[in-house]
Amino acid sequence: MMNASTTVSDVIHAHFDGLTRAERQLAESLLQNYPVSGLGSITTVAENARVSTPTVARMVQKLGYKGYPEFQAHLHQELEATISNPIAKHDRWAANAPNRHILNRFAEAVMANLRNSLGELRTATFDEAARLIGDRHRSIYFVGGRITGALAEYFFTHMQVIRPRTTLMSSNASSWPQHVLNMQDGDVLVIFDIRRYEADLTTLAEVARANGVQIIVFTDQWMSPVAQHARHCFKLHIEAPSAWDSSVVTLFVVEALIEAVQSSSWDETRERMNTLEGLFEQARLFRKPR
Repeated sequence: MMNASTTVSDVIHAHFDGLTRAERQLAESLLQNYPVSGLGSITTVAENARVSTPTVARMVQKLGYKGYPEFQAHLHQELEATISNPIAKHDRWAANAPNRHILNRFAEAVMANLRNSLGELRTATFDEAARLIGDRHRSIYFVGGRITGALAEYFFTHMQVIRPRTTLMSSNASSWPQHVLNMQDGDVLVIFDIRRYEADLTTLAEVARANGVQIIVFTDQWMSPVAQHARHCFKLHIEAPSAWDSSVVTLFVVEALIEAVQSSSWDETRERMNTLEGLFEQARLFRKPR
């Protein structure tokens, strides 16, 4: 059953096992450059997937849409949502906002985001990501964009205490080649990228993956292009009654991962934390007397 937060991609994935061979070929074609791949005419979409036009018509109905126009209308709505700027987004929310206090409205939106995100998040994905991040034989790198760079830094700040071989990459793409130079096969790159996706992050993910680096991406319900290069993708809901997207659910998952990694190697982590506390105490010796 579709609801307001369900994307066409969600619907395709939910029905994938029940599709015919030709329909699966079409579905894979649509997901390859989603959602742009579905914005052409029905004939163009069929030709790009190398299937017949009737196959397209049958599949969209099998997915629960009345026809191709309705299917494409949903894609257009998703595309509009992904590229909406803060001013346009605020205008949309302000027009539709109920006449209640912002605290209540924001809380409702955040709780809905959390319910929807947890409902779609596979525990196996979470557990495997925690295992990769906690593997001390791998170096781990963190990077985000103009806004999400703060989330990358938050994650890094905790992980550098828990384990060695952690690196925070600047949001400035000009510094990335030096980091990629140091990445080894099997290392982990954690990327944060939400709507108004940053093309440089996709290029970074593509290059890193080609060098054997494992990509973990935190993105939104519409999915950053980085996801096509990722081993694990955390697709989280971010809508809020604000000009800005909400990072609450993303931070929730990050903090859960921090605890999972910390618990899996508590003896080593405790030793590092004790050593760090000792260093903090020593550092006080170098303060100038008042």
